[in-house]
Amino acid sequence: MAKKSTPGLNTSSMADISFLLLTFFLMTSSINTDQGIARRLPPPLQDNQEPPDVRERNIFVVKINSKDRLLYNGEIGDIKDLKDRAKEFLGNPMNLDNLPEKETVEIPLLGKMEVTKGIISLQNDRGTSYDRYIEVQNELAAAINEMRNELATDRFGKKYADINDDQRDAIDKAIPVAISEAEPTKIGESK
Repeated sequence: MAKKSTPGLNTSSMADISFLLLTFFLMTSSINTDQGIARRLPPPLQDNQEPPDVRERNIFVVKINSKDRLLYNGEIGDIKDLKDRAKEFLGNPMNLDNLPEKETVEIPLLGKMEVTKGIISLQNDRGTSYDRYIEVQNELAAAINEMRNELATDRFGKKYADINDDQRDAIDKAIPVAISEAEPTKIGESK
């Protein structure tokens, strides 16, 4: 007597449905990806090339110690004032001798512009919290973004985000991102 075989289920349509659901999920959901801080690095120095000499008045030093306290050019500072201090430093609206020098540059679409030689030097301690580091980065980026928005509105009647690529390139040349980050070190504690 032959053993009865149980009839098999046809699951090919279930596999098709599963594939379609998976495809739908992947196409309609957004997968978060980590993004870094956008900075353009300067080109590497040639073998025999000396680093450029930067005058002290052209450097705005921002330090964060291990207790997340800020120092601006050796003075105790507050995160709330950082954006305004950075804008004042980079803009040097009164052409003060203790703020950065400017050079006149011909920029397409803008004409002759005074461009700052100022550099913001960001230094942090190895013990600096990540949250404070990001707060400082955000304030410095906000200073540059506000300056770019102001110039774009003044020259093109639109915010920086709303102008075309050629206009954006011109604004970027007039207000460059000049933030230099040093290797984390041990920064002296301030009271």
